[in-house]
Amino acid sequence: MLKKIIQLMLRWCAIRILRKYQPRVVAVTGSVGKTSTVQAIYAVVEGSFSVRKNLKNYNNEFGIPLSIIGAEAGRRSPIRWLGIFLQALSLILVRSRSYPQLLVLEMGADHPGDIKYLTSFVPIDVAVVTNVAPAHTEYFKSIEGVAKEKGTVVSAVKKNGFSVLNSDDDWVVAMRQRGKGSIVMFGLQPTADVRASSIAISHDVEYQDISTIQGISFKLHYQGSTTPVLLPRVLGEHLVYTALAAAAVGLVLGVNPHTIADRLKQFEPPKGRMHVITGIKQTLIIDDSYNSSPLAARKALYQLQKISVVPGAKKYAVLGDMRELGSYTEAAHREIGQAAFEYGADCLVTVGEIARDIIRGAVEQGMSLEQCFSFMDSESAGRFLQDRIRSGDVLLVKGSQAVRMEKIVKELMAEPQRAAELLVRQDEGW
Repeated sequence: MLKKIIQLMLRWCAIRILRKYQPRVVAVTGSVGKTSTVQAIYAVVEGSFSVRKNLKNYNNEFGIPLSIIGAEAGRRSPIRWLGIFLQALSLILVRSRSYPQLLVLEMGADHPGDIKYLTSFVPIDVAVVTNVAPAHTEYFKSIEGVAKEKGTVVSAVKKNGFSVLNSDDDWVVAMRQRGKGSIVMFGLQPTADVRASSIAISHDVEYQDISTIQGISFKLHYQGSTTPVLLPRVLGEHLVYTALAAAAVGLVLGVNPHTIADRLKQFEPPKGRMHVITGIKQTLIIDDSYNSSPLAARKALYQLQKISVVPGAKKYAVLGDMRELGSYTEAAHREIGQAAFEYGADCLVTVGEIARDIIRGAVEQGMSLEQCFSFMDSESAGRFLQDRIRSGDVLLVKGSQAVRMEKIVKELMAEPQRAAELLVRQDEGW
């Protein structure tokens, strides 16, 4: 009951703050890549507007109002919650000259109706949909249900607003019919309004100095102009879509292509999203531990395949449970196991009961059982890997939030004292 009261009070405060300051709102949703896209949009627009993005991973019925207020959650402290509501009332009663002109808000959806609730009190100027894939299907029952929910943000766009949609995802393309404002498509197809071509990716990594990662380059096309873009220190071909979505938002907000390209050089993936970290014993860790879903896991494994390693070194796929997949759970994990083998993982380490099906899928595809290891918790997996890995090895670490795969990264990183700086879920709430 108390939780519901706090939720309603936060909503009340958010409505009044938005009415008073009338910031433009960019809402980002999708099955994969939301947080990275928010980060990239922030990098693109920060120099042109006073802007705020989601605080932490605040993307739900509590997190969105808190981000609008500009306050972190009070957790179990009545004093903290009182301070939050006093801060909100101060914003309502006394005009703040520093309130942002632009809010870039990630909108998540775990259950049907979640985005409809958020858009019922947050007016949307620009909606961004990254993609649609099986995620949270335990509650949405099907990918059609996921697409319907994600499309709600497009339906909520103002008549003079913009919907920025992935032209290479059929589920997202279908959302064009739901938009009231202008539609801007981004992708790799020639029909996209904001398009990338000539994509070049460096997969060579210097283990001693990860700052030397050369990253991704491509040509950005928009309304007849072509602009070269470089994303240094970035691994992951799929992050081209992240950059394109951010570029499209910048363009509809009036930022010129050359400025966008210059600002994207500063973009780095958020913690726990394809973040490269130096490991012990001169190893390399691809920290993708924030969360997992079938599409995201497959993309990460594809990237692991592309990484260059020194002769004799091994590639480890360290994969945890993928939660909230409902009836698709067993098949999804088996498919990821098959992908791990197909993409050339030398060693497969799983964490969690459900993740055992990843091993079953890999073995069915042809991987030797001697290359596979299963653990019930991340701490045990971390200790095992600490003893097993050798110089030059590369490890991809990925799993759903509940499995806490970042504990493995902390166990294996060369500078564990920097965990709070580099890893997800390091604050007192975890």
